[in-house]
Amino acid sequence: MADAAPFDELVARASRGDRPSLETLMPLVYDELRRLAAHYLRGERPGQTLQPTALVHEAYLRLLKDRPDRWQNRAHFCAIAAHSMRQILIERARARDALKRGGGQPRVTFDESLPAAADGRPVDLLALDAALERLTALDPDQARIVELRFFGGLTIEETAEAMSSSPATIKRHWALARAWLARELEY
Repeated sequence: MADAAPFDELVARASRGDRPSLETLMPLVYDELRRLAAHYLRGERPGQTLQPTALVHEAYLRLLKDRPDRWQNRAHFCAIAAHSMRQILIERARARDALKRGGGQPRVTFDESLPAAADGRPVDLLALDAALERLTALDPDQARIVELRFFGGLTIEETAEAMSSSPATIKRHWALARAWLARELEY
């Protein structure tokens, strides 16, 4: 993504209501958000209609509605974008599941390249969301780490920055969360 220092300054100006700064943010993160969206959608069933560009645009619209004055820096912006994409994908999966009553649930790959979990086997997005909700009840920080790493594509260092924590702590919690999810998702 964009260099953190200039990006953080743009976020700060945008949070103070500077419209040109707000309009400058999207081109700086667009390619990265589109890459993440393409990765998420690659695991979708054939014939699905959501394209990476549409997912990015919908997430960005949600970001704008989510009060830009709350954005703190690049990592925080990326965390909010990751959460928005997750919510969009979960909402679409639930709608599809409601229509088909269980048929053709979306599958995504929960692999190291994102980075995320196990050995590249597909994960049911609704099952992942349900597991993350259970993990949130047990340990909200671990659930947030999974969200940032899997849906946001953030590195350990970026996740540590977004959560105001040390990389060592994030690595520890990441390992625990991955093990817990692997058990919950029956890997």
